[in-house]
Amino acid sequence: MATTQYLFAGFGGQGILFSGKFLAYKGLTEDKQVSWLPSYGPEMRGGTASCSVILSDSPVGSPIVSKPDVLVAMNLPSLDKYEDSVVSGGTIFVDSALIERKVKRDDVTVHYIPATKLASDNGMPTLANMIIVGKILKELGGYNEETVNAALGKVISAKRADMLDVNKKAMQIGAKN
Repeated sequence: MATTQYLFAGFGGQGILFSGKFLAYKGLTEDKQVSWLPSYGPEMRGGTASCSVILSDSPVGSPIVSKPDVLVAMNLPSLDKYEDSVVSGGTIFVDSALIERKVKRDDVTVHYIPATKLASDNGMPTLANMIIVGKILKELGGYNEETVNAALGKVISAKRADMLDVNKKAMQIGAKN
């Protein structure tokens, strides 16, 4: 895996930063070099949010991801803004419950996941982000029960420990779709 650059993007409240932090901690548990750089607008919920994550076998020189290998677009403005920045041969994950248009490029692999609908249908309306993370890990070959559990243990606070199993279930739903 030399280096993989991820860009998660959507609006505030979708768990964009949480998803990126999870992936970063998962990388740490796998002894990867990691960078996690959150970015969000002035509004806590409803504003724009993005998160850059770099996982590498060698030291990361800069946390800036301008040409992501993997883009997660959870709303249309994010897809519009970042679609063209994905490297040729990269992968785009689209929340197709919120984004009706198709990716215009034919030099990238695209996965359409109705994550928001799946989350709502399964009684976990705030976990569309983790459904997509489950799909990412399945498609890119990174699902490992031990490292997933370790990373979830780091990003879910002790007072929210009841969310551990529901996050795992969300990821399993994503991996099946």
